[in-house]
Amino acid sequence: MDRNAVVSARRTPSVPECNISTSTLAFDQHFATTAKGVLIMAEIVFGMLVWILIGGTEYFHFSALCWVMFVAVLCWILTICLFIIYLTGAHHRIPQIPWATLSLCLNCSATALYLVAAAVNASSVNQAIRGRHNYNCWAASAFFAFLTTLCYAGSSYLSYRAWKTTEGGQ
Repeated sequence: MDRNAVVSARRTPSVPECNISTSTLAFDQHFATTAKGVLIMAEIVFGMLVWILIGGTEYFHFSALCWVMFVAVLCWILTICLFIIYLTGAHHRIPQIPWATLSLCLNCSATALYLVAAAVNASSVNQAIRGRHNYNCWAASAFFAFLTTLCYAGSSYLSYRAWKTTEGGQ
């Protein structure tokens, strides 16, 4: 048997190639200065403030605040993942995923969830004693929850515009 035939047979990949670039991820310095980047960073900061302010209290006695924590932490984690994907330019390296549609769905869902969570958070403030630690933290978290909702609404609008241009071009 020919040695070159054996070597080339061993090097043949058994997994089909998906046409994904294997180069290192690049850092996009300009993304953080765009409107989309600024809104995502604001969502991360304000969302973190929401769950930190609630998490520092005895929220687990109130099921409504458990819902707010779930929404805040879930949206925070998903937003960080999306931010890293955009910041590293991975969305350009994986064209099989419709990033505009994914971003639109994430932002619209987060807007709706955060709107409900902010309203629930604001209505739960009355269950704490005014002037105490829980009251102050829950009131501040309600404020930041509404602020986060506005940020997600702005991101939803920008995602919708990007989705419309992507869909129009196809």
